[in-house]
Amino acid sequence: MPAGRPRQDAAQRVERAERILDAAGELILRWGYDKTTIDDVARASHVAKGTIYLHWRSREALFVALLRRERVGLLAEVERALAAEPDTATPAGLLAALARALDRQPIVRAVLVGDREVLGRLGRHTAADPTAAAGRRAFIAYVDELRAHGLVRDDLSTAEQVAVVAAVFFGFFSVTSFLPDELALREGALQRLVGETVGRTLAPARRLRRAEVDEVSRITMRYVGEFADLARAEYAKVVGADEVPTGKDTE
Repeated sequence: MPAGRPRQDAAQRVERAERILDAAGELILRWGYDKTTIDDVARASHVAKGTIYLHWRSREALFVALLRRERVGLLAEVERALAAEPDTATPAGLLAALARALDRQPIVRAVLVGDREVLGRLGRHTAADPTAAAGRRAFIAYVDELRAHGLVRDDLSTAEQVAVVAAVFFGFFSVTSFLPDELALREGALQRLVGETVGRTLAPARRLRRAEVDEVSRITMRYVGEFADLARAEYAKVVGADEVPTGKDTE
């Protein structure tokens, strides 16, 4: 076997997996998970049905891989947005950036709002997703660290603060389907409202000094980076790669 062939084969395997996932993503948004078959995905990605089973042992495993890939893209976009404007790397800026990124990640958004039309029976597996559970624990640790440094208000407990942030974030995405057409939010309004509400919920009573603002940014970027690294590692496992691109330098 020529030198370098295994690496080339691995790259080809990942490229093929990405192509299959591209097709799966388009189909699940068009027809929903329950109506999308492996045969459909094979035809759309121009591979044999058996080739898909070389990557994933079941249809469920294929779509779990798709969800993991979409989460990688979501977190990469959030990282880029916060890195471009470090002063926005705050709890409020983080949630606003996440809300903006979700507009371009419809599959992850479907998971967030529990869209049964898109997810169907796949939805019952997303609640047990270990990466999402780890992300929730990391967010709690992130809030605790900000509290320990006096960078957020301390008259509420961690549990109360996390509960309010979760209610704000999930609630704003759910409320859009409740509003009548004449009260439809303008583009970007929901993301702004999420950020403003989270900011007011967590903001300390005093104005932060410049060094403290920088510390909030550092802690926030580390939290997002660690969660993004975890998401990439979990995605790499399901596509058989040693690592996957960070997405930080792509548009």
